[in-house]
Amino acid sequence: MECKMPARAVYVSNFFIVSEGSFIHHAYLKRKQKTIRMSKNFLTLLCSTLMIINGSFAQDDSSRIKQMDQVVVTATKYPVKLSETGKKLIVINHDQIEKSAGKDLSQVLTEQTGILVNGAFSNPGKDKSLYLLGASNDNALILLDGVPVIDPSGFGGAIDLRLISLDQIERIEILEGSQSALYGSDAVAGVINIISRKPADKLIGFHGGLSYGTYNTLTANAGVSGKAKFLDYNIGYGYASSDGFSEAKDTTGTANFDKDGFTRQNVQAMVNIHAGENITISPFYRYTYYKGDFDDGAFVDAPDKFDYLLNNPGLLATIQLPHGTIHANYGYTFAERNYHYSFADQNYKGRFNNGEIYMDQRLNDHLKLLAGLNYQSYQILDTTLIPKNPSTNIASPYASLFISTRSGFSLEFGGRLNVHSKYGTNFTYSINTSYLIQKQTKIFLDFSTGFKVPTVTELFGSFGANPNLKPESSMNLLGGIQWNSEDRKFFASASGFLRNVKNLITYVNTMYVNVDEQKDAGAELELSYSPIKELTLKASYAYVTGMYHDQQNGKDSSYYNLLRRPKNTVNFNIGYQPCQQFYISVSLQSLSERNDIYFESSPPFDEVPVVLKAYTLLNAYAEYRFLHSKLVAFLDGKNITHTSFTEVYGFNTIGATITGGLRINL
Repeated sequence: MECKMPARAVYVSNFFIVSEGSFIHHAYLKRKQKTIRMSKNFLTLLCSTLMIINGSFAQDDSSRIKQMDQVVVTATKYPVKLSETGKKLIVINHDQIEKSAGKDLSQVLTEQTGILVNGAFSNPGKDKSLYLLGASNDNALILLDGVPVIDPSGFGGAIDLRLISLDQIERIEILEGSQSALYGSDAVAGVINIISRKPADKLIGFHGGLSYGTYNTLTANAGVSGKAKFLDYNIGYGYASSDGFSEAKDTTGTANFDKDGFTRQNVQAMVNIHAGENITISPFYRYTYYKGDFDDGAFVDAPDKFDYLLNNPGLLATIQLPHGTIHANYGYTFAERNYHYSFADQNYKGRFNNGEIYMDQRLNDHLKLLAGLNYQSYQILDTTLIPKNPSTNIASPYASLFISTRSGFSLEFGGRLNVHSKYGTNFTYSINTSYLIQKQTKIFLDFSTGFKVPTVTELFGSFGANPNLKPESSMNLLGGIQWNSEDRKFFASASGFLRNVKNLITYVNTMYVNVDEQKDAGAELELSYSPIKELTLKASYAYVTGMYHDQQNGKDSSYYNLLRRPKNTVNFNIGYQPCQQFYISVSLQSLSERNDIYFESSPPFDEVPVVLKAYTLLNAYAEYRFLHSKLVAFLDGKNITHTSFTEVYGFNTIGATITGGLRINL
């Protein structure tokens, strides 16, 4: 079979961006058109020759845009089509993850609409901060296979994204808006559910990868998986290291700051035991050890070191019923972080337990019920604190009812009662609805309340602890419209959100306190177009703003406070696959100006407000598949125009980088 070039040529016109606000964040990005004419006969001959080597194939409609047809589990805790839920989700499927070779998890997430991972393009080992819909790093709940993973030894409790290896991920479901009614604390801005790699569809399968790139960055992974009659399994090992470069910026260029590298090793194993026709028991284990170098702060070099140990065993179980499923899961997280400064060491240990049982039951063709009970406990392991090894726990019964009709209308409403060992009780609820018109247009609206419990560190830790803290509480509204053309060539989505957080927990002077409120708002626009099967164009725009409100002496002192978060973000991607073996993509991301604060390292140690300049990054990726796609060679380039930019004031970011490697799947 011949691999032919598409009949139509595609031209990208001059492109420019002008951001909103009182400043011109990025006046324009203008590129002259370059027409590269290649012989059609040559490409036809090339692809035909490659197919002789690799075997023939038949292209299908898998490249068509089918967002609303996808089935997800994170929205309701049981499988549902995106077209049927009033919630907004982003799905990163396995094909997208494979075509992200050369990136890490932070870089993949920051490419998505409404998400920014600050530090994703800084020194490879630098800490990362995830901002979902403009909310702070600890207001997005991370799930691994549906089970929360929290580090109670940290100040905010958020798990460190550096610990999660991309090669062990099958897909990622990102649920926007508050989800506290279903998932409890920390899901104020949304939920990111990272789903583990699926086993191979045979008795023994092997997968692996190896890559090398700029800054002496090496990644390697290997795994075995398979399926038998009563059991399937997946076991994987990953390694990553980089010499990196100095985290802190040397403004003189002569201070000879040292490089700040890192190494990471991780193991993941899951076994699915089919104990009868309707029962599945799935024990799992994850282990990560990370160590790296870091500097003392903005513009300040240091030989400081850091290591992080994460143990995460647990168990998933399901029992299939005639019209529903009983789910049970347990996850244990042990985290140990050690900071080795030139003047002293600081050590933090914590453990987190999560146990949950819930059932989904179809009552009739139009009604589905979900009900469950969740118990979580958090503990710091530190005998110098008062009380020693302090802990808290929270028990939460919850339920929701899902209603759908043949006319395309759906409604879900639910609530959750939270009983906390320290501050008492609170109640959260959600109501979301959608209407699907002619199976193409979905109008949706989601109203919900959310909460975040104070962490054990904030209540009893060694720095500014306050045992009288109240939980943060929020009211959230998210709505919009999505449209898929009948031929699935075009997809468009427009949405907006409002979020009002009260009793915000923040560090003031010498301790953690609750302050008045935070009001955030934003909007998102996404467009995807596939004029031919071989070509996909994607563009998105995200806007976010936020104000901190503080009532003092009867006066409202309000100011914009979303540090390091741009008001305007634009993403653009072109993906082209002329034949099954070859794929190439080019992506662009443009961020407007951002505010930051610089903490002076010498007296009077003031906080100095600064403005980070707007910037645009151009990235590219290409891969070629051998041996019926069992072997893939890839090349990934980031910041290929060598743009100078800043993510955190006083810290370096990457220059032009290139990574090449191989993936194998036998």
